[in-house]
Amino acid sequence: RIPSRGRAETFKVTMNKLVFVPAEVTAKVGDTVEWVNKDILAHTATAINGDWNVAIAPKQTVRLVVKKPGNVDYFCKYHPNMKGRVVVTP
Repeated sequence: RIPSRGRAETFKVTMNKLVFVPAEVTAKVGDTVEWVNKDILAHTATAINGDWNVAIAPKQTVRLVVKKPGNVDYFCKYHPNMKGRVVVTP
């Protein structure tokens, strides 16, 4: 957890050796999920329910502010064995 301004927080998920670490984060609406790609391959964080689809180039970081509550399972379109979950509370 990285505290930021106000009450919103940032939760870091690292992609390393074709794995999302941690595989699950719990955030509140308005918090940010930050994906850090440490691999030499491109990845995505693609929500199964269609809430988001972010592309993360090798050695890059992408941030997303979560906007609605719910359990969002996601995966990498290029490497479908890479799976994660963001639990978003109100």
